[in-house]
Amino acid sequence: MDPAERAQAARARVPRIDPYGFERPEDFDYEAYEEFFSTYLVILTKRAIKWSKLLKRSGGVRKSLTVKRYVRKGIPLEHRARVWMAMSGAQAQMDQNPGYYQRLLEGEGSPSLEEAIRTDLNRTFPDNVRFRKTAEPCLQKTLYNVLLAYGLHNQGVGYCQGMNFIAGYLILITKNEEESFWLLDALVGRILPDYYSPAMLGLKTDQEVLAELVRMKLPAVAALMDGHGVLWTLLVSRWFICLFVDILPVETVLRIWDCLFNEGSKIIFRVALTLIKQHQEFILEAKSVPDICDKFKQITKGDFVTECHTFMQKIFSEPGRLSMTTITRLRESCRAALLSQG
Repeated sequence: MDPAERAQAARARVPRIDPYGFERPEDFDYEAYEEFFSTYLVILTKRAIKWSKLLKRSGGVRKSLTVKRYVRKGIPLEHRARVWMAMSGAQAQMDQNPGYYQRLLEGEGSPSLEEAIRTDLNRTFPDNVRFRKTAEPCLQKTLYNVLLAYGLHNQGVGYCQGMNFIAGYLILITKNEEESFWLLDALVGRILPDYYSPAMLGLKTDQEVLAELVRMKLPAVAALMDGHGVLWTLLVSRWFICLFVDILPVETVLRIWDCLFNEGSKIIFRVALTLIKQHQEFILEAKSVPDICDKFKQITKGDFVTECHTFMQKIFSEPGRLSMTTITRLRESCRAALLSQG
């Protein structure tokens, strides 16, 4: 079989729409994906057996070193919603506030909030068949409800672009409106410090923290950025705002989120540093600002990020030691510097 025939055969075997409803892009490498997925399927099957035993044995999910190890190796899709809910504190919040979500939707609305959300609905996952108006059921209505309820619940944040992508993924995984609402609350309210408030101070702070970490761990890349006067926000703001949704492949994003719900926002830095370190030589070839921007787009594509199991192993080895103490210290100094500029 020549390469063209092999590619054609793989295209015939791999569904054009992935398990989450996303259409494969035009340039999708079906052959490489099939090769990766055949080995990944074996891993997934083993993990599913281990998770089933763990959940049966303990009756629930409590944070422990065993759970942390299991989570880093990936939560099977059938258990993902339950484990995310337990680890993030969303389940406890939902249990303590019965009927709250429904009351938000039935209470007094906010025309400006409703308008802001409506504007973004059609822009959310146009490549996903479940979010199309023709879909039955159409997830746009579910997404609207989750975002509206959240905007009314957290009026300091309201609605901010990027939250639509996050809520959309939560809906695809939980298949449950109320659970998606409480997971969004866990992310926006607790796990991501002040990313989505109008001033976005937390987001700006964390971009500066990443810049400092690159300076410490990858000084040649930092020197390139400084030499060209490139602002990190130009390159990575969507990584933080969208938590890698629509940037990295779906399965890889979900594996990152498994750890995000259990270990917190530190994971975002691990992912960002791994992407940059792995492609350091490639980035350093850049000769101009547009060149740097283009290379940062390219490093989020290809086999390295598609092979999610190896990628997740790398994020815990490549950046080296990264303690929460270091992150907290850097956050404090970067935040103070931003406030003094303001």
